Amino acid sequence: MSANLEDAAVTPLVRKTAAWAWRLLVILVAVLAVLWVVDKLEVIVVPVFLALMVSALLVPPVDWLDRHGVPRGGAVAVVLLGGFATLGGVLTFVITQFVVGLPDLTEQVTRSIDKSRRWLIEGPAHLRSEQITNAGNAAIQALHNNQAKLTSGALSTAATLTELLTAAVLVLFTLIFFLYGGRNIWQYVTKIFPAGVRDRVLEAGRAGYGSLIGYVRATFLVALTDAAGVGTGLAIMGVPLALPLASLVFLGAFIPLIGALISGLVAVVVALLAKGIVYALITLGLLVVINQIEAHLLQPLVMGRAVSIHPLAVVLAISTGGVLAGIVGALLAVPTVAVLNNAIQVLLAADPSAEAEKQTEDAYADRAVGRASPDHPDDDPD
Repeated sequence: MSANLEDAAVTPLVRKTAAWAWRLLVILVAVLAVLWVVDKLEVIVVPVFLALMVSALLVPPVDWLDRHGVPRGGAVAVVLLGGFATLGGVLTFVITQFVVGLPDLTEQVTRSIDKSRRWLIEGPAHLRSEQITNAGNAAIQALHNNQAKLTSGALSTAATLTELLTAAVLVLFTLIFFLYGGRNIWQYVTKIFPAGVRDRVLEAGRAGYGSLIGYVRATFLVALTDAAGVGTGLAIMGVPLALPLASLVFLGAFIPLIGALISGLVAVVVALLAKGIVYALITLGLLVVINQIEAHLLQPLVMGRAVSIHPLAVVLAISTGGVLAGIVGALLAVPTVAVLNNAIQVLLAADPSAEAEKQTEDAYADRAVGRASPDHPDDDPD
């Protein structure tokens, strides 16, 4: 009786706030616990996530071969071997272009440094050659003074090669099983849930993976378009290493909104060193134009409604992922949000099957922009 009187003495607003507060605290503790486990198992979790993203890009051709009579194992082998051959050829071509273009870049940078030195001596600054020489000697001395730190950094980098090799093997191993039997794996995972919600969780997984397929495919097309635009512009201007710089923009474009622009700043620096301030400004303008085309045309057209995420959510996701896990976190943040967005919508829907079908129709309405037909459930590897 006294407990009821005490509860009655507290205003309903305070009681509701307290009820929400302790529930939110429990959710926060659970999220922190999950992040702690992920941090401890980063060497395993990150390769699995990367394999999941790559599988979203490769599973459609595997399913296409499977539907046309090729055994599933053979389809996986064909797609992987074709992917490795394409990747190896592109890398070989890029590295060759880098080796060929590096001497020209070195020569142009040397000329730029000589011009800058003459301008500092003969221009408005009227510096003496001794001052410039002393500045150069100071920089060299600073490198010598920090040699121990640089050496230890190189050693630590060498120590991570084993981890990188292990991660690469794990990515490949996991990717093979995702492509071959991803649906069976997901169906087995759903058995840990109560029978009453198992179908709902299964539909949520399908919807989430469908959005991941749309995201990865669309991001690949956007990145390819960005790289082609930057590479063409640099080649027309005669900037050295145009193809390697375009490849860097392609990789950076997998981080939405800011990745291509940040990686493109390297092209601006190269243009500044090799061709001067005018070409650097033109390159910067080219990057801004391409970024605007991506944000206002390519992203809405290619991504579609199924993977549409508010720009604020994208920025917050990238920032949070970068703080928690660096470049890898920024890379995985947006696809994770896209998957959770569609999966949670299906989990909370009154009719999960209808909601999942709607998500599929939104994601794959038009194959011409990288979206698959909803009539092919094989596009979902769960």
